[in-house]
Amino acid sequence: MNICIIGTGYVGLPTGVGFAELGNKVTCVDLIEEKIAALKAGRITLFEDGLEELFRKNAENGSLRFTTRLGEGVSNAEIVIIAVGTPPHPETKEADMRYISAAAAQVAEHLSGYTVVAIKSTVPIGAGDDAEQLIREKNPAADFDLISMPEFLREGFAVHDFFNPDRVVIGANNGRARKIVDALYDTYKQKPQILYTSRRSAELIKYASNAFLAVKIHYINEIANLCEKVGANVYEVARGMGLDSRIGAKFLSPGPGYGGSCFPKDTNALAFIAKQANVDLSIAQAAIKGNGERKIEMANRITAALKGVKDPVVAVLGLAFKGGTDDVRESPAIEIVSELLKRGLRIRAHDPEAINSAKAVLGDRIEYAQDAYGAAKEADLLAVLTEWEEFKSISLKELRMRTKIIVDLRKVFDKQIAIADGFTYIGIGE
Repeated sequence: MNICIIGTGYVGLPTGVGFAELGNKVTCVDLIEEKIAALKAGRITLFEDGLEELFRKNAENGSLRFTTRLGEGVSNAEIVIIAVGTPPHPETKEADMRYISAAAAQVAEHLSGYTVVAIKSTVPIGAGDDAEQLIREKNPAADFDLISMPEFLREGFAVHDFFNPDRVVIGANNGRARKIVDALYDTYKQKPQILYTSRRSAELIKYASNAFLAVKIHYINEIANLCEKVGANVYEVARGMGLDSRIGAKFLSPGPGYGGSCFPKDTNALAFIAKQANVDLSIAQAAIKGNGERKIEMANRITAALKGVKDPVVAVLGLAFKGGTDDVRESPAIEIVSELLKRGLRIRAHDPEAINSAKAVLGDRIEYAQDAYGAAKEADLLAVLTEWEEFKSISLKELRMRTKIIVDLRKVFDKQIAIADGFTYIGIGE
C-alpha cells in the first residue's frame, strides 16, 4: 500500500518506519528542510529504542523516503496520515489547530483518486469535521473520506507499541474507509484488535485515556504523601492496589509528576473542551493543579536535604521526561532543575540521551557531565529525576561525592544498600 505520513516527529517517524517495515511504500513529509535533509542522509532525528535500525533498513531498501514536497507523497497515496503537532495555546491551553488546518489545506490540493485521510494527531472533538469541510471547500471534486486514527504510542516504547498495539481505534463514518484500514492492518503478522467508532468518539477516546492515566499518576503521588505521614510504604500499597484487576499495576509508580508531550497538553486541552461544553471535570482539574505543585514539592525536598551544606552542588541524574526518550517537553526534571536554579543552586547533570535537548532549554545555566560519575564528582546531593534503566547499575561506592546525600525520586537505588554505603537516602512514600 502507498502511504503518506505528514510530520516526522515522535509520532510520524515511528509510524512511517513501522508501516515501511510491514511491506508498505511510505513517503514521510515535513516542511523543516534541515530535518528532511538529515533523514535523507541517513541521520535519524530523534531517539526511540530500536527505531534507528529499522529506519536505516527501510530507507536503504527504498520502502521509506522523505521529502518536503507534500504533493510527492499525497498524489499517489491510498492513505494520508496527518501526524503534525497540536501544541497548547500559551494562555487557554486549548490545542493549537493551525498545523492541522495547514496540512488539510495542502492535502486538498494534491488528492488524486479515492484517498483515506487519517488524522493521527491528538485533536479536539469535532476537528475531523472541520478538516473535512476545509478539504471539500478547497477541492470540491476530491474523492476522499476523513477518519480519526488516534495514536497510542508511548515515548521510549514507540517501536514496540507500533507492532504490538493494545488496540487500534478508528473513527470512520462509512464502510468504504474501513476497507482501506482493514487492508492496512492486514499487513501485521497478527492483526490487532480494531475498534471502529464514530469520528468524534475516536477523538475523545484519546483525550479521555491520557487524562485517566494522568489522574492515576497524580493519585498515587497523593497516596505517597499520605504514606510518609502515617508510616506506610507506598510501594507496598501500590502493589496491593495493582493486584486488583479492576485497577491494574501500571501508572502506580510515585514520582515527581507526569510530563512529556501528551499528558500535560491533553489534560489541559480536555479541561478546556469541557469548559466550553459547560461540563465540570473536577477530577482532571485536580490532577492538573496537583501535578504543577508536585514539581515545587520535589524541589523543596531537595533544598531541605541540603540544609546546613555550604555552597552546595547538586548532581542530577536524568533530564528527559521519562527513560527511553530524548524528549524534554514538560519534563518534571527540567522543571525541578529550573526551580533549583531560581534558588541559586549549582547543578551538574547527566542524561544518556537528552543532553542536547536539555541544552536547548537550559543552555549554559547548568553543567553537563558525560556520565553519572562525572556528575556526582564533588557534589553534595545526588538527585535522581528520570528512571533510566542504566542508572540502576551505578556503583554508589564509586561515587566521589563531597557530601553523601541521595534524593531518589524514581526509586532507582535500593535504600538499604545506599544506607550501607554511607549515604543519607531520601525517597518518596516511605
